[in-house]
Amino acid sequence: MNRLTRYLFVLLTAIAALSGCSGKKDISSIRLINGKIEIDSQLKAFARAYEERTGQKVVIESLGGGVDIAGQIKNYNAAGNMPDIFVINPSDLDQFAGLYMELNNEPWVSETDMALKDKNGNVVGAPYAVEGLGLIYNADILAKAGIDPDTLTNINSQRAAFEKLDKMKTELGLQAVISVAAESGQMYWSTGNHIFSAYLTLGVSRDDKTLINKLLRGEMDKGRLEQFADYVKLLFDYADPGVLFSGSYDDQLALFARGRTAFLTQGNWIDPSLPSYGTEFACGILPYAFLQTDTPGITADSPSWWAVYSRSKKIDAVKAFLNDILLSDEGRRMFVKESGAISAFRNCPYVPSTPVSADLFAKMVKFQTYAWDWTLMPPGIAQNATGPVFELYAKGQIDKAQFVDMLSKAIGDYPK
Repeated sequence: MNRLTRYLFVLLTAIAALSGCSGKKDISSIRLINGKIEIDSQLKAFARAYEERTGQKVVIESLGGGVDIAGQIKNYNAAGNMPDIFVINPSDLDQFAGLYMELNNEPWVSETDMALKDKNGNVVGAPYAVEGLGLIYNADILAKAGIDPDTLTNINSQRAAFEKLDKMKTELGLQAVISVAAESGQMYWSTGNHIFSAYLTLGVSRDDKTLINKLLRGEMDKGRLEQFADYVKLLFDYADPGVLFSGSYDDQLALFARGRTAFLTQGNWIDPSLPSYGTEFACGILPYAFLQTDTPGITADSPSWWAVYSRSKKIDAVKAFLNDILLSDEGRRMFVKESGAISAFRNCPYVPSTPVSADLFAKMVKFQTYAWDWTLMPPGIAQNATGPVFELYAKGQIDKAQFVDMLSKAIGDYPK
């Protein structure tokens, strides 16, 4: 290397070093959006351990309950600030076209039946857990009241249980029978998505999409919807009014976790939060059993999926991280043993031990499960159309007939 060449080399090296301090975004780390705030600490702990094992830094950005995650992803994209891994749902596929990449050949794909596929059958999303939603119960309270939860699989048996518990509230130390929140500004996802999911799939085979396809055409099964309306009214009638009318997710959970209600309308994602309340009683999960016939199965599916940003600067590193967190022993342990989730992947050596997930897992083995077809609804419909109708019904501002008519109209008029 002659003197001139050496000089140019030193000069270019210095320029490169200075440009690294010019405020350009550092692309050395992987950025992942987590839509499950209740496993924030577990994901961050895994990310730290992964960095120690591999040298690859992973930044976890968790979005809390009630946040419009799809809207936030749009904002990131508009600002040129897209994460490498982001949350996606079936209803997001069209609006996010071009942002996610095909993942057909990834090792994790052959290990699950719950991968998210686009309309062409290409795998575009990785499931990271199986969740179930429904009516969670305090097993200790039911035992004291002489109620067998295994019998609570139709509307009549649940109504009888609610009536019995309501008469025993003082004896059992209950503030109300059920903890349910219906204020649409912050709990639309619980009513307009989760509770409404029973109308779409309770008692229905997972591959039967008749009801969701009708909804997507703006049509409803009025007879089934009327039965569903009776059940929703039943839940509201036995709820704590304060939580029902204006409570947040935390308010709703706290009332149940402290033993002040016998039931809670949520899912097994509450498990990681229970220890913070000192909860010691046994829990289980029941279906939103609004039909006269028995429906012992639970609505269970992948809650959402992770997609890989198609223009990520670290595609190989992102894929390596996804395979590790989904298939490695460390990742599976984190999801099942530390987060209380149920693995979406075959041959997982870990069985959930947290209360709701353990009961859900047992029911998944024994009974049929019902699909999460609410995730196929048009984006934003719960927040902007159906959630407010549930709130009016909860507050007694509309009756059953109005609930059925308004819900049908809200769905029929919603932009497709």
